[in-house]
Amino acid sequence: MIIEIRRYTLKPGRREDFIHFFETVNRQALRDAGMRVFGPMRDEENPDVVHWMRAFDTEEARERIKNDFYDGPVWAEKVEPFVMPMIETFEASVASTTEGFENFSGLPAL
Repeated sequence: MIIEIRRYTLKPGRREDFIHFFETVNRQALRDAGMRVFGPMRDEENPDVVHWMRAFDTEEARERIKNDFYDGPVWAEKVEPFVMPMIETFEASVASTTEGFENFSGLPAL
């Protein structure tokens, strides 16, 4: 499995707006596109940071799903115009799971 670990630094005071949008619009849009989504999570040390993760079965699936989503109308019309103005910077790390990978319930998937 391929997991992206994402860290967003938001413009000051926008974290709760971002979380609300993520939870009410963006998470479902990402799931509808075929991504497994975990989060968002508030950073406990920085009030302007949010973390979240998304997972894909393979690198090939990751590329296809991401391309379809970001080239499509949901991103262009329903997500990007609302979420991008809240974001100052973002980072993403891409990792692959190990043979012994477990999720929080001890199962080998997210």
